[in-house]
Amino acid sequence: YKAIDMPAHQTYGGSWKFLTFIDLVIQAVFFGICVLTDLSSLLTKGNDSQEQERQLKKLISLRDWMMAVLAFPVGVFVVTMFWSIYIYDRELVYPKLLDNFIPAWLNHGMHTTVLPFVLIEMRTTHHQYPSRSCGLAAVCTFAVGYILW
Repeated sequence: YKAIDMPAHQTYGGSWKFLTFIDLVIQAVFFGICVLTDLSSLLTKGNDSQEQERQLKKLISLRDWMMAVLAFPVGVFVVTMFWSIYIYDRELVYPKLLDNFIPAWLNHGMHTTVLPFVLIEMRTTHHQYPSRSCGLAAVCTFAVGYILW
C-alpha cells in the first residue's frame, strides 16, 4: 500500500473514499459477527441462562440486520459496478499502473470473492430480515451518507 504513490490516498478521506475499502471493512466486521454468533451459539447450547440467551438473540439480530442492510447490498454493488466499469474502461477504476503492485489474485480478492461468500452465507444460514421499509431506509441512509461524505 505504501509502495504505491497515489495522489488519491493523500487527499480527503484517504482509503475510506473508496467503496471497495469500505466494503472490505463491512465484510470483515459482518463475517466476524457471524463467527462470534456461531461460537456463542455453541457455547450457550444446553445452558439455561436467560441472560446469555438474550445476548445471543441480540447478536443474531445484529448479524441479520448487517446482512440485509450492508453486507449484501454493498457487496453486490461493489462487485457488479467494479467489473462493469472495468470491462468498459479499466483505467476509470483500476489503472494498469496498479498491475505492477497488486497481483491479479489480490484484485479478485477485493472485487470478486465478496459475492460468492455473501451468497453462500445467504444459502446456509437462516436470516430474519428487517421490514422492507426499515431495510430500504437503512440502505438509502448509508448510500446518501456515502455520497454526501
